Amino acid sequence: MDTGTHVVMGVAIGGLATLDPVVSSTPAMTQAVMLGAIIGSQAPDFDTILKLKNNATYIRNHRGITHSIPFLFIWPTLITLFLSLMLPISQPFHLWLWTFLAVFLHVFVDIFNAYGTKALAPFQDRWIALGIINIFDPFIFATHIIGIIFWRFGTDPGFTFLWMYVFLIGYYLWRIRSQRLVYYDLKKRHPDATHIFISPTFKWNSWHVVVRTQEKMHVAKVKKGEVIYHETYPFEPIPDDPIINAARKDDNLHAFLSFSPTYRWQVTRESHGYTVKFVDLRYRSKGHYPFIAIVRLDEDKHILSSYTGWIYKEETLQRKLEIVPQS
Repeated sequence: MDTGTHVVMGVAIGGLATLDPVVSSTPAMTQAVMLGAIIGSQAPDFDTILKLKNNATYIRNHRGITHSIPFLFIWPTLITLFLSLMLPISQPFHLWLWTFLAVFLHVFVDIFNAYGTKALAPFQDRWIALGIINIFDPFIFATHIIGIIFWRFGTDPGFTFLWMYVFLIGYYLWRIRSQRLVYYDLKKRHPDATHIFISPTFKWNSWHVVVRTQEKMHVAKVKKGEVIYHETYPFEPIPDDPIINAARKDDNLHAFLSFSPTYRWQVTRESHGYTVKFVDLRYRSKGHYPFIAIVRLDEDKHILSSYTGWIYKEETLQRKLEIVPQS
């Protein structure tokens, strides 16, 4: 989920924690748990700092180790130790438990996005991306804001957020069912499909989809139950080609391929030598595929420049390729 949603989730967990008699027994414990819940709801995304290095490192590692099983326990332990030094906490275990819940819910809700996490690492080193909830879901965010407003005007925070989460469980179940109906419809239309990738959008009744068979890749949108096909491409596995093999040594392209499960590739001859471009087919927007990886090579197949990330304008891409050297 987005940062704002994780923040309001932290506030909600801090309010929910007042149902715990130990937490509500003293102002110091209440304050500590609220801080622990807010920090814990953000902690797995501290790896965003990797953006300062380069996009390749960020894409390859974001939602990786910081969202893994060991860090479900490491984050609350570190946060509890830190807050114990700052505040007079009589029951640190209760602080740890509520902070753990905040960290766990952060990781749990992230697996419902199309981006996903490596939530089962180190036992399974694969991305878990269910593609059910958009990165920013206005309904989930608004529900938390309404709960906070109710709290502000005097309702009991524990029961307010308890019922709010019961309500949101129902919302998640409805979204899961909606996505499965889309999947079953596409599977019926394409019984030969080997993979069906479904990505949620900002709108409840609209989904981005890519259907891959042994021979083709269909890029489409499902809106109100209607399948709208955009493009159909031949399915072509990456060939054992000297130009592409040279490009694959680049960190940016390597990061893209470690993240994207469905893409197109293209090699073009240009004045500087060659350009190798990959586009992720899951994120079609206004006839454009904004998530790309591109590598420029000279005549001798030496990498000149590269980039991976989100590009919506050609001028931006050219600027990135001019200033981003080989990693």
